Amino acid sequence: MRIDALSQIQQVYGTQPKRRATSVSNTSYGRDAVEISNIGKSFQIAKDAVKGASDIREDKVAALKEQIASGTYEVSGESFAEKLMEKLGL
Repeated sequence: MRIDALSQIQQVYGTQPKRRATSVSNTSYGRDAVEISNIGKSFQIAKDAVKGASDIREDKVAALKEQIASGTYEVSGESFAEKLMEKLGL
């Protein structure tokens, strides 16, 4: 192989040396901006409201505690089994 044929081989295989990119000066770019839709804002408000709400319904818990303490709390076996079957999807 001849060395002077190297440029022709590079043209065939597309292996030309990479050229350096020239820097562009005095170019102004626009600023990035984010705009949140009204639905997104409403979703965020609802999410914050749910986050702030208590997971425990204190009024129900207090009533159940009182019933358990006084011995008047009763659980129906049938009712429990039905709810369990619903939960399991059976």
